[in-house]
Amino acid sequence: MTSRSGAQLDPRTDYLLRLGDDALILGQRLSEWCGHGPVLEVDISLANLALDLIGQATLLLGEAGDADQLAFHRDVLDFRNCLLVEQPNGDFAQTIARHLLYTTWQHMLLRRLTQSSDKFLREFAAKAVKEVAYHQDLASDWTIRLGDGTEESARRMAEGLEWNWRFIPELFEVDAAMQAVIDAGIAPDPRGFEQEYRSAIASVLAQAQLEPPEDQRPILGGRRGHHSEHLGHLLAPMQFLPRTYPDAKW
Repeated sequence: MTSRSGAQLDPRTDYLLRLGDDALILGQRLSEWCGHGPVLEVDISLANLALDLIGQATLLLGEAGDADQLAFHRDVLDFRNCLLVEQPNGDFAQTIARHLLYTTWQHMLLRRLTQSSDKFLREFAAKAVKEVAYHQDLASDWTIRLGDGTEESARRMAEGLEWNWRFIPELFEVDAAMQAVIDAGIAPDPRGFEQEYRSAIASVLAQAQLEPPEDQRPILGGRRGHHSEHLGHLLAPMQFLPRTYPDAKW
């Protein structure tokens, strides 16, 4: 894998960037809810989820290189996050739909990463899997409450799922860089738990009295730096201060 700057990334570093960028971008997205949640309790909950994710990103990006440099001084084409996490918050239901789809996958991945051949990833996963189990539970509970709530909440939840559904296939994509870390025992093959994932999502939606959206044409490319316009709009305010004052000490 080659970055935009032309530097060759070894498969392990590329994998750390994928996981770290997922956590960083989703954490930044959730932080946008701070002060805007539907009720105070939810506002605080979303802020806590964001803090967990930023903490995960700090560890992963720090293992890949200089965490601050990677977070604040890379251009959009050098980010390796999946497209799902950069999608806009929309309304509360759309945010919950995105979080359900991502954290269900993330929790299954982290459970398997506790058996990684890589010592850092084993230890990271053993800690992070506990945080993400809470994230998944919260997203599942809210999906059920909204889907099995009023006509309005059910409609919005269905629309949120419809928006995010097309990004699921990328979570299970295996390219050459991913295959290399699978072969090395560093990462699990995500294709091995895709059916478990779809069954888990279907179970939550059944409790929410919602039908899974029809599969759409997959949208891929985030892992290779091909992002939607939403990521640039997210990075601009996030990176503004460090780029404007690169020599500042905080």
